[in-house]
Amino acid sequence: VTAEEARGEALERCRGGRGLRVGLGGAGGLAEALGRVLRARVQAAAPVPAFRAAIKDGFAVIAADPPGLPRRVVGASRAGPPMPGLRVGPGEAAYITTGAPVPEGADAVVMVENCSREAGGAPFGRGAAVPGAGEHVHLVGPAGQEIRPGQEIREVGSDVGAGEVVLERGERLGPAEVGLLATVGAQSVDVSRRPLVAVLSTGDEVVDGFSGVEPGLGQIRDANRPMLLAAASAAGADILDLGIAGDEEGSLEKAFAAAASAGADVLLTSGGVSMGDKDLLKGTLERLGRIHYGKVLMKPGKPLTFATLPREAAEGPPDELLVFGLPGNPVSSAVTFYLVVLPCLRALAGWREPELRRVDAVLEEELRLDPARPEFHRAVLRWAPGEGAAGGTFLASSTGGQISSRLLSMRSANALLTLPQRAGSLPAGAVVPALLIGDVAGMPQAPGTPTSR
Repeated sequence: VTAEEARGEALERCRGGRGLRVGLGGAGGLAEALGRVLRARVQAAAPVPAFRAAIKDGFAVIAADPPGLPRRVVGASRAGPPMPGLRVGPGEAAYITTGAPVPEGADAVVMVENCSREAGGAPFGRGAAVPGAGEHVHLVGPAGQEIRPGQEIREVGSDVGAGEVVLERGERLGPAEVGLLATVGAQSVDVSRRPLVAVLSTGDEVVDGFSGVEPGLGQIRDANRPMLLAAASAAGADILDLGIAGDEEGSLEKAFAAAASAGADVLLTSGGVSMGDKDLLKGTLERLGRIHYGKVLMKPGKPLTFATLPREAAEGPPDELLVFGLPGNPVSSAVTFYLVVLPCLRALAGWREPELRRVDAVLEEELRLDPARPEFHRAVLRWAPGEGAAGGTFLASSTGGQISSRLLSMRSANALLTLPQRAGSLPAGAVVPALLIGDVAGMPQAPGTPTSR
């Protein structure tokens, strides 16, 4: 199958996911909600703001009062509970701070910078003492005298109306969305569960990379399992480390049973999917479940295998454990994770559009093509600003040697360039599709790119 068919076949079996209700109280509730996808819309029960509020520091006045008239100060309204009985009548004003309730009778606010103690006097500066009750304030300059009703006032419901939908089903909860939930007083939300991903390495040749044990002759440190656990966690999944299964009979069955009993949605294995006599994974999957495909037309990652194992569900009809047999070479394992597994984890988490995002990029160097298979070339994208209607562009530079055992080719890579299957090469300056696998907010910047500083 092609990489697109492999991804589509897997996605067909992981739509929907499971739901739960998350309380929003305290830091623990926020952490539980952050990054999840809503399964029900959220509406505001009451208007925001619930009272007329000042947008700026200044004086609350009546817009229809004659221009140039000195206003007698009758009190102050500051953020918090309003001053009891405070009311502004004709020829009067009340000092008011940003966010404070507008006193009854007032219908406009004049910024403090357009007010003065004396007619024609200097406006109040930062930190200056303003007139208190019984004193007078003058409005100076055109901005202080051309007053419109509603000026510098947030009206009731001007931000959010009562009953207004603030978040739709299918939206992911980021920091701004969490702030909206607090704004409308939501106590809990219906969200999708995070998928549980179990990760297993296979083979007598691998030893735990973090154990401190020195590999013996013919052995290597296991990079795949910690890498895949980290990748699944970064994708928002919960993770379960199943360790390393040796090449002895029955070790894979035990690992599969452990994943199923833990309630895992997805099992990731690495190694054991090629053609050697110790590559036992495919045979075990074929005996216990169903293999949907076992080879993919792609470079790297040809031995990628996808299977499903039936199991009894805690509630309802039997469900299935999704098993992705990733290749043993670290780069192949990482690339197939991003291309096929990551979209599936997003779908299980409730994403409406789980596919990798695609942009066009301009090659900064010549790249050789493979006549046997399409290639997903690891690259670093950076943005080069442009002038005029054409705008800027993404520039793509290779991460170097692309052999599938060289994990250094994944370091700093934020994109996979989709190179066609054919002989020859693509020249520098060619435009190629690039699938985003990293956060472009942290990508390198081209020389001369404007910054936020």
